[in-house]
Amino acid sequence: MMDFEEIKRRLSLLDTACICDANKDLRAIDSAIRPITTGLKLIGRAHTVTCHEDFLTVVKALRDAEQDEVLVIDSQGSRRALTGELFPTEAMRKQLAGVVIDGPCRDTAKIRTLPIPYYARSIYPVAGTTSKIFETQIPISCGGVIVHPGDILFGDDDGVVVATTAELSKAIPIAEDIQKKEGLLLTKMEEGVSLLDMLNFEEHSAKVCAGKESELKFIV
Repeated sequence: MMDFEEIKRRLSLLDTACICDANKDLRAIDSAIRPITTGLKLIGRAHTVTCHEDFLTVVKALRDAEQDEVLVIDSQGSRRALTGELFPTEAMRKQLAGVVIDGPCRDTAKIRTLPIPYYARSIYPVAGTTSKIFETQIPISCGGVIVHPGDILFGDDDGVVVATTAELSKAIPIAEDIQKKEGLLLTKMEEGVSLLDMLNFEEHSAKVCAGKESELKFIV
């Protein structure tokens, strides 16, 4: 099984699409949770947070989180913003890997300039209160999937995937092979070769029409 540093290194050369093609059962977070900062890759371990209309627990988690961890926040349907520009700036100072909020944020004009992966479900100018402490480092729901403390999050402009070390250790070599084959396909297409000539499309579609099991594959 790979250690975290190897997973981090190899994921940095991949994208979420390849990882999801390698294992379609990985936990992909709801597509409504979008990157506020773009062109960045999120790779880190989950530091989970629960709260509702109040961001005091987010401050606590920001204090406690360690290098390479991702703040993963379940806002439980909050309408008010739970972070602005100050929290991701502090996360950068602490060398956290990023922030994922199933809920609102604000100060997006500033956040977009920061070199830290930052995802949120929505944007809202009114901040929450600071009068309640909720739980941290427990299993939470974020974007329709369960996230456990220590799970690995991998994100890019397409979205965020959650997985265990064991799942990624199996998926990464397959994703690397997929990426290599897709690179070859693109090169050949640029040289004038038809995509359909590099897929088993005719055989696969004939079997599908006949009610037989089949799989669409590259034949390069």
